[in-house]
Amino acid sequence: MRRKFVLLLEIGLVLAGLLLGASAWKMNSALEQSLNLSQEQLLDVPAGATPTGTFNRLENDGVLKDAFWLRLYWRFNLDGQPLHSGEYRMTPGLTAQGLIGLWQRGEVVQYSITLVEGWNFRQVRAALAKHEKIEQTLSGLSDSEVMDKLGHPGIFPEGRFFPDTYRFVRGMTDLELLKKSYNRLDDVLAQEWSKRAPDAPYTEPYQALIMASLVEKETGVPEERGQIAGVFVRRMQIGMLLQTDPTVIYGLGERYNGKLTRAHLKEATPYNTYVISGLPPTPIAMVGREAIHAALNPVPGSSLYFVARGDGSHIFSDNLDAHNTAVREFQIKRRADYRSSPAPVAKPADTAPEVPAEQAPEPASVPDADAPQSPQ
Repeated sequence: MRRKFVLLLEIGLVLAGLLLGASAWKMNSALEQSLNLSQEQLLDVPAGATPTGTFNRLENDGVLKDAFWLRLYWRFNLDGQPLHSGEYRMTPGLTAQGLIGLWQRGEVVQYSITLVEGWNFRQVRAALAKHEKIEQTLSGLSDSEVMDKLGHPGIFPEGRFFPDTYRFVRGMTDLELLKKSYNRLDDVLAQEWSKRAPDAPYTEPYQALIMASLVEKETGVPEERGQIAGVFVRRMQIGMLLQTDPTVIYGLGERYNGKLTRAHLKEATPYNTYVISGLPPTPIAMVGREAIHAALNPVPGSSLYFVARGDGSHIFSDNLDAHNTAVREFQIKRRADYRSSPAPVAKPADTAPEVPAEQAPEPASVPDADAPQSPQ
């Protein structure tokens, strides 16, 4: 009986060894198998998905086989490891073990969206709505309702978001991305406010943000931001109207068709700095850090005027006579490739022609919409 027991025990051990060996071989084969793919595919793992369910789904789709052994591998080796939701990039030649590695590291596919300096809030919302990987939750809401959703009721949205390239994974909502951009602007503005020039003429950061938006829209050459901010600050200090075209254009809204006329310069809107004194009531565009820094640290000097050369840069002048000379050279005698900042929008073909501001029969002190009048 004893010899029989020993024999049975030996047979059992041999069978157990064979079984363990076969299991190890089977599990290793399952891990080393290449996914059945002829081209790249994205695997969407929704929130709450489990490895078991995902392995079964891939087997049912014919992407892999032996899901049972893969589930066992995860249970005995990665128990407690979370499966991060998102999209995973599966490529031809990727093994099941390679896919598991992606899950372990949480290497989900990331997308990006760029919010551009100088955009207004309407353009921001349009860009978010157009991105197919962003979950839309704000469709049909007014701007004020969007700000309510963001937790900032009563805040005007223009200029309150930071232009940057934002990376995200599938499933991020438009609201979540706007929150990131809003908070980023607050952080940057606070940082730059703490480093402002001692004589910066603002009582609160919001005023600097408004000025930064004017600088952003007027600047075609980055290194001129500080000079343009200096011109605007000096005009404010002597009680001179700011007289900057982008504010007029913003006040016109959708009525602006690419041509700014004398009539537009005289039209009373809250944003027309040819009519109102000081800053407009709100920013007119999104601004980057450089424009905020320039607004808070304007370049000192004596210039009160600037006119676009036509290549994006400007001529700065200390007095009206010098300015008018520059206007005659660079505005009235324009080259064919002339461009200012911002670049003009194409005029619809079915719109009746208007008299451009620079050609209208007015006093020479205002020969162009970009050319401010003498101090009032």
